[in-house]
Amino acid sequence: MLYPESESSTVEWKQDIPKNDQLIKTAIGFCNQFGGKLVIGVNNDGVIVGVAESTIEQLLEYIDKTIYETTSPSIIPRVSIQRFEDKAVVVIEIAPGMNKPYYRSSEGIDKGTYIRLGRSTLRATKEIIEELQWQSRGIDYEGLPLRRASVEDLDRSKIKHFLQNRKNKDDAQLTDHLLNAYDLITYEQTGSFPTVAGILLFGHKPQRYLSEAMIICSHFLGTSGRDTLATVDCEGTLFDQFNQAYGFILSRLYRSFTISGPVREETLEIPEKAVREALLNTLVHRNYHIKAPIKIAIYDDRVEFFSPGQFPGPMKMDHLKMGMTYLRNPVICKIFREAGYIEKLGTGLRTIFSTYEERGLKIPEFIDGENYVKCILPRKSQAPSDEAEKVMKLFEENEEITIQDVMNFLSLSRASAGRRLKELVDKGHIVRSGQTKAVSYRKNQ
Repeated sequence: MLYPESESSTVEWKQDIPKNDQLIKTAIGFCNQFGGKLVIGVNNDGVIVGVAESTIEQLLEYIDKTIYETTSPSIIPRVSIQRFEDKAVVVIEIAPGMNKPYYRSSEGIDKGTYIRLGRSTLRATKEIIEELQWQSRGIDYEGLPLRRASVEDLDRSKIKHFLQNRKNKDDAQLTDHLLNAYDLITYEQTGSFPTVAGILLFGHKPQRYLSEAMIICSHFLGTSGRDTLATVDCEGTLFDQFNQAYGFILSRLYRSFTISGPVREETLEIPEKAVREALLNTLVHRNYHIKAPIKIAIYDDRVEFFSPGQFPGPMKMDHLKMGMTYLRNPVICKIFREAGYIEKLGTGLRTIFSTYEERGLKIPEFIDGENYVKCILPRKSQAPSDEAEKVMKLFEENEEITIQDVMNFLSLSRASAGRRLKELVDKGHIVRSGQTKAVSYRKNQ
């Protein structure tokens, strides 16, 4: 018989009681994140093997005492017995803590703090420990003051434009009181300062203070990421970054055309709404405390959105498809929603899945990695032929090639070489210049 719940960031199976202090680390990891349960008596395949009846009482006492006495602040687990026909399993439930970070007393806060990343329990970094401390005080990183900056670093013309065009809102006077109400500035004894969110959304030069708060978009040949066809660094405010990245992605994807009466209709190879929502989700939910850029990689078979930081809530695929929303950056989400970029909270992920299902395409994938989240949007297979890939190899030693170079390199007829080159031009991998006998080709940058 299989256990009814799958392993995840909030559920872990163990056939026997964990050794080498793994029980304590797992309990701490659950408490520092979203809570969870450790089920004893289930093997790695999810099969219920049970716990010996003669050891249950002793096991219950050991678990309670061990977790309580070795953690700080002390964690009090809820331990129970769950029966399946003639077998019993021990369920250790840990609630999310209110006094984070929780850590192993003997190791101290710096070395003894653990978190859950996917199905693994790992030692927390310094940055994550700081975030856990902020969570206990009800503080989001986006709301912290940037003391190196001043209120003058906010572009008031951009803020006025936002206020004049807010969704379902009346125009309002731009005052410090309003900026504070939106958490774009914060007051301290020494004066007022822009917040992280304020600079990201409306700063003159956000990267001056948050250098890695940017997007790197790259288009690769093939599916491995060895050869770069084009790349762009998207900087400026989060709105600027969205517009730059969105335009780049759409320009690198294929479109098909159909004629309906006098009108020519074009369709992107993957749902445009899914691209938009994946990009928005990456921007508004990333962890800006981590000094790393968002990375978007376009391959022949997929588009990957790499976002620094963990998913802001327990990542369960059925929850994602239902549109369950967890906010890391409520200020940024609110501004994007009022600016008309986000229709309703919780609809973005649902849109990604539903638009793919409507087109009969392979379902997108979300990966909760070690301090990153990756969204993968599958593409229809548009991989160039082996011969076309060999043509691209010519650019490793030549900035410019001709049809004769391809004929000689691949031993092809002129017509076949021309077809290979046209295939690469149509897919945006190379560009054609010149006319008749003077035609040459360059790698598309």
